[in-house]
Amino acid sequence: MTAWGFPDFDDHEGVHLFTDPASGLQAVIAVHSTALGPAAGGVRFWNYADHTSALTDALRLSRGMSFKNAMAGLALGGGKGVVLADRPGATISEDQLRAFGRVVESLGGRYVTAEDVGMSEARMKVIAQETRYVSGLPVASGAAGGDPGPYTALGVYLGVKAAAARGLGASDMKGVRVAIQGVGSVGGGLARLLAADGATLTLADVDTVRAEKLAAELGATTVSTGEILAADVDLVSPNALGAVLTEASIAALKAKVVAGGANNQLATQSDGRRVHERGILYAPDYVINAGGIINVGLEYLGQGDEAEVKARIARIPERLVEVWDESDASGDPASDVADRIARRLIGRC
Repeated sequence: MTAWGFPDFDDHEGVHLFTDPASGLQAVIAVHSTALGPAAGGVRFWNYADHTSALTDALRLSRGMSFKNAMAGLALGGGKGVVLADRPGATISEDQLRAFGRVVESLGGRYVTAEDVGMSEARMKVIAQETRYVSGLPVASGAAGGDPGPYTALGVYLGVKAAAARGLGASDMKGVRVAIQGVGSVGGGLARLLAADGATLTLADVDTVRAEKLAAELGATTVSTGEILAADVDLVSPNALGAVLTEASIAALKAKVVAGGANNQLATQSDGRRVHERGILYAPDYVINAGGIINVGLEYLGQGDEAEVKARIARIPERLVEVWDESDASGDPASDVADRIARRLIGRC
């Protein structure tokens, strides 16, 4: 394998860099694998410290999408789009959205885009004016598709319950202490579902007002984003951006379980072993957070309705148990086991 100077390059089939001077678009589309079908994965709009950080994110996220789609049993490969924001808090313009649609179209269907951080159903509609290769569009009631956030939250919720049963021996979530990092579409949806089950919640978000408002609604408490991972709880659920599980943060964990919807939670592969060696049960992120891509993937493939989406999401705990069983049998970290299974599914074992 040639790394091309990027440690996260993983025999990607293509890495495409795009600029559109008229709109100011700067974008990366990384295609990791098309072994199972077109490379599907959302596009995020984000302000990065530099171009290398943006490219690294696209490489990591696209590989994660290959693994996620394979583990979810979808006839889709893995890809990811990244559009660079020129400053924190910037809003993507309609011209940039249309330009991104044109670059997606230029790949001829090798990459299928959808909503991710900084995007929305409305923005997907603008992109769809320029390309056929888009999902996550508004749909009629009962159909697959639309905003993937609630479906991701549902899958994470089911996975959290499975992880609490496995790692804590909990028959239900009543009284289970859960720290949720990030309370946007996914983390907020998860918090509401867990609160309804009687879980004791601690919340944190970079938007402190949002966290405090949700805490008041649910009877939860809040802490700072710097404190949430080390909170004295039973289960930590990362639902913000990635690379939060580092050598330092893992050493500070008090929870016995980590299960959340954020992509690429482990800063490095070695961090998966650190979690494992501490005896902490880990739910591999691309297994537990597959609900959203199941929804928009089935929309794009035309394979079923909302009922089928929910039926497939309900199988997420089964895949987690498969990973944990193999981890117990082999002694390998759950993160490594999940990678091994996923690579086998895409023919890269």
